[in-house]
Amino acid sequence: MTGIEDTASRFRELPFSRGKSRVDRDRLLRIATATGLLGVAVALPFALHTFFIFQTTMVLIYAIAIIGLNLLTGFNGQLSLGHAAFYAIGAYTAAILMEKFGVSYVWALPAAAVICFVFGFLFGLPALRLEGVYLALATFALSVATPQILKLSIFENWTGGVQGLVIVKPDAPAGLPLTSDQWLYFFTLAVTAAMYALAKNLIRTRTGRALMAIRDNPLAARSMGINNAIYKAVTFGVSGLYTGIAGALGAIVVQFVAPDSFTIYMSVALLVGLVVGGVGWLPGAFFGGAFILLVPNVAEQFSKGLSGATYGLMLILLMLVMPGGFGGFLRLISMAPKPSSATTKAP
Repeated sequence: MTGIEDTASRFRELPFSRGKSRVDRDRLLRIATATGLLGVAVALPFALHTFFIFQTTMVLIYAIAIIGLNLLTGFNGQLSLGHAAFYAIGAYTAAILMEKFGVSYVWALPAAAVICFVFGFLFGLPALRLEGVYLALATFALSVATPQILKLSIFENWTGGVQGLVIVKPDAPAGLPLTSDQWLYFFTLAVTAAMYALAKNLIRTRTGRALMAIRDNPLAARSMGINNAIYKAVTFGVSGLYTGIAGALGAIVVQFVAPDSFTIYMSVALLVGLVVGGVGWLPGAFFGGAFILLVPNVAEQFSKGLSGATYGLMLILLMLVMPGGFGGFLRLISMAPKPSSATTKAP
């Protein structure tokens, strides 16, 4: 019996046995963390003032746009400075459908998604010849041109020209004891959760592995039978789809769209949010969304005349402390060696 007990004891100490136990603990920790965060998110609008509910909703909206940019840049390696254009297209699609045609905001979202996917795919096709800074320059031109196009007189009957369009804030469905801001928060939270789950599942599939293969080595990916051109164009479309949904939600929440709201500064802000959250790390979108919404307001509290300089200094300090963004910082903490406790053996 002693030999059998010794063998069982050694078996429990084998590496794969310990590894399985560690995987189970990690899985339980992730489930507990996700459940806790969901509980906090559900309780949040009942504990915050209306203005803070609005800000939290905007953080979720920016997170959706950053997730779309992350799929393009972080997982496929295509640099874009033009996502403000897709955000504007999604916002104007929702605004026009709701105000000109009386379409419900629920149906305005998929319409904005389809239109932005088509625009993104069509823009991605001619951009296939460009890479790196040249692609960034082409998307920069798209972002600069979009507000000017929206101001043209031929589109003024649809877009409202320089004055833009005002949207009526939807009320909560009948029977729900929620204010309009609380309902829009929960609606945005549900959309954000769905879009995050879709993105996470996408990068785990064969398609996601193909995207990352193209990012790491396009020549090797092509030699394995991956059609780089199609994957790049479709990724541009999917990224535009995400950003268009964010734009539609933003228009509904803000209740107003105007060309000057979608300048190149929004594209730069989304890219900053991507880098701050962590390139190639999907949860970082929420950190990035909070950063690009809250930090400029904090910078204005220090000095209204030097808010831009304060914001830039804060961004530089953040990149010096966390060069990999929040994702790299958390990864560094998790990989830090833990001090081992001294053990004594019985004689």
